[in-house]
Order: sequence, then C-alpha cells, then structure tokens
Amino acid sequence: MNSRDAPIGEDDLQAFIDERLSGERRSMMEAYLAQSPDTRERVAEDRRHRDALRARLERVAREPIPMRLRIANIQETRRGQRSRWLSSASLAAGIFLAGAAGGWFAGSVHPPVSPTSFIPRTAVVANDAIAAHQTFTVEVMHPVEVDASNEAHLVQWLSKRLGRRLAAPDLSQFGYRLMGGRLLPGGGGPAAQLMYDDVGGKRLTLYVQAAGGAATAFRFRQGKNESTFAWIDQGFGFAVTAASDRNALLPVAESVYHSFEEPEGRAIKD
Repeated sequence: MNSRDAPIGEDDLQAFIDERLSGERRSMMEAYLAQSPDTRERVAEDRRHRDALRARLERVAREPIPMRLRIANIQETRRGQRSRWLSSASLAAGIFLAGAAGGWFAGSVHPPVSPTSFIPRTAVVANDAIAAHQTFTVEVMHPVEVDASNEAHLVQWLSKRLGRRLAAPDLSQFGYRLMGGRLLPGGGGPAAQLMYDDVGGKRLTLYVQAAGGAATAFRFRQGKNESTFAWIDQGFGFAVTAASDRNALLPVAESVYHSFEEPEGRAIKD
C-alpha cells in the first residue's frame, strides 16, 4: 500500500494540525478536509488550542534545559541501569521544555477517522480513565475502596499491584483533597484510581495503568461533562479527569506529572 492508498487517520490529522505534512500526503489531507466540514472545524479548533498552549508555555520553552535533565548528566548518574529508564528520562525532559515549541501540545484526543487508522495509546488511557471516572465519581456511599484515612496502606497496596512506587500527589494548592482510591482492571494489567474532591463536592480522579510506548506529551480530551489530560511516561499511562475546562485542568495535570518525576514514581524492583 503506497501513501496515496493509505487511509486518512488520527496520525495524519495530528501531523496536519502541527504543520508536519508535506507533498502528496498534505494535498490528500486538504482535499479530504474540503469535503469534511466537521473535521475541518476540528482541525481549526485544535490549532487554536495549540496556539493558546504554546503561548502559555512559551516562557518555559525558552528556558535552558536544567543540568539534572541533560542527557549527558542522566547517563552519568544512572549508568548501569536499564536503558529504558534512560530513554524515558531524557524524553520526559523534552515534554515540558521543548514540547511547546515543537507543537506537541496540539490537539484533542478523538476517535480515528477510519476504522483502520492508528489509535494513539494516550486515547486508550483517556478512554479507560473517563469510564472509571464516570463510574465511581457518582457514588455516594462507596466512591473509593480504601479511604484517605488509610493513605499509607492504599499507596503501598496500589504500588505493589502495579509494580510501580506510587504516591498520592498533594493537590491542595488547587483546592482538592484526597478521598481515597481503588484498584481497577486496565488494558494490560491492574490500574489504579485516586479520587479527590473540593469543598464544593466536585471530584477529580487520577488514573494510572501500565501502557507501552515512549514518553508522550499531554493530550487533551473534552467530554460531555468532564475533561481529561492523558500522557505516557516510564511505561505507564496517566490521566487526570475532572469537570473542569482545559485551562483549569492543565496546571493540575502538570503538577501530577512533576510529582511522578520524583523517586516515589520509580518502578519497584523485585
């Protein structure tokens, strides 16, 4: 199958939004959009979101990469460890420090245009996280399996089941307090959900599951009643979901991301 025969998929749309398509494939995309007003409007909206996020993160993108995150220093301090941890660490640095300039923060996560098109792994994580959020945030009597009064036990239990040393991020600066959490089935094994609420009763969930693939930038999904930021890092998928708009949820997701850069977020070795 040559490039002309290949179906238009999510990867093509994201590349077009980020202005990375050229030549014949770009011409095919332009012809497709000319006949698809709904997709054309989505592309225009995603480019507006991309530009807004670039403007928000422009200052960070201009900053030099910290010495602790430079590849040479990471290789020196972690020499002898498995190569996949080196890869994820160096790629993680690029997510926040170079991602905005490269257009990685573009776009919502949507279903593929064609049944045969590629489905991003972040879309799978987001879908699972939203399903869990919708199922358990409406519960009154049993919203969590282990409540926050047993946080140490909860974190230890979920860490053991996922094979990753977890921690419940402190989101008090955003007005959220930990309610507790639960163990869930994930796409490739166990998944964890931590639930938070604010003084008004609005609930936010953090979802973690094993997910193959290298580090990715944030991908945003707007649902009917909730919004989700999802990303892949260190072999795990993460998603933050709440009934908030993009601008309100982004700093929460950034804070959660940085909390798992710390030693608490490293994999547990048997």
